[in-house]
Amino acid sequence: MVPAGTGNGMIKSLLDTVGLQCCANSATISIIRGHKRSVDVATIAQGNTKFFSVLMLAWGLIADIDIESEKFRWMGSARIDFYALQRILCLRQYNGRIIFLPAPGFESYGQPASCSLYKEPTVSDKALGYQGPDTKFEDLEWKEINGPFVTIWLHNVPWGAENTLTAPAAKFSDGFLDLIVLKNCPKLVLLSLMRQLSSGTHVESPYIAYLKVKAFVLEPGALIDEPGKEGIIDSDGEVLARGKRTYNCDKKALMSYDKLQITVDQGLATLFSPEY
Repeated sequence: MVPAGTGNGMIKSLLDTVGLQCCANSATISIIRGHKRSVDVATIAQGNTKFFSVLMLAWGLIADIDIESEKFRWMGSARIDFYALQRILCLRQYNGRIIFLPAPGFESYGQPASCSLYKEPTVSDKALGYQGPDTKFEDLEWKEINGPFVTIWLHNVPWGAENTLTAPAAKFSDGFLDLIVLKNCPKLVLLSLMRQLSSGTHVESPYIAYLKVKAFVLEPGALIDEPGKEGIIDSDGEVLARGKRTYNCDKKALMSYDKLQITVDQGLATLFSPEY
């Protein structure tokens, strides 16, 4: 990978691990050297529709900022900070529920829950190509957290962008996703948390739950004060789903604004990296 986008979270994560600057020169030299490293791949599924993700999934505040700020793209990267301030001042909270399978050591988060994952089609009906991991999680101890939520952020690597250390404890190939949950939070505190994203210290806030999960289910809902308005689900900078009365809601999305599930394949993908 060579950094040429707005965020460059994946290449920042690769280069930062060895103290290299996130720039095209560092990335190109790393590719020439030919070192490789494995990275987990998340399968986001809704029925038979699948999307493969290597960076992140967001719903709520973070997804709204990422996608709705597109209207200010003429501002360059400043559009993110500008629209983040606007969204915090007019803060939205969404009804919904998340269900997750916690990694070892994180079992204290959430309340016990039951979960039924989408079933894979029979072998004869399977589409060609990779279909995601063969999940057998139904009999494990699932947990749930109910909304309303300010944002849900699921991350695969430490950096979400060059200046955003979203998940400081994330590893490239540990078989887990790092989950950031933010519920009710004073606006002044939230402004402070957004500033702390560059150092990763936001995860130390008592307003944030930060844990690792093996599998995850999102059941998104509407705004708590506008039941007729829903949200956006964003993965790797792409819109997966748009709810009612959202930004560009008339555009077709890959999935519907409804329950979706995420499972992880440990080390499925391979990247050129500054180190092994």
